[in-house]
Amino acid sequence: MSGEADKRTAVVEDGQGASSDAATTTKPQKPRAKTLPPWKVLLHNDDVNEMLYVIETITMLTPLNRAEAGARMLEAHKKGLTLLLTTHRERAELYVGQFASRNLTVTVEAG
Repeated sequence: MSGEADKRTAVVEDGQGASSDAATTTKPQKPRAKTLPPWKVLLHNDDVNEMLYVIETITMLTPLNRAEAGARMLEAHKKGLTLLLTTHRERAELYVGQFASRNLTVTVEAG
């Protein structure tokens, strides 16, 4: 056998000195994590709190940046409701409690 052969390929010599590649071995595949179904987190319009407070709360509690938070806040202000973000159910429900603790209303629905 050749010492320089690719570790994934075995070299087999036939009886006459010629060599050929044998079956290649494959790396064991990692098990794939199952993805959780998406849930929508919806921000409701808030006529009580200042707009800046809503933006600060969104940026504090979510991965959204200030510009994205401002756009979501304005859409909720104009239309009454906006899609804040999409995540898995457990985190979506966590957001409901976190926003409620800051006197803002978000709801979740299957997405």
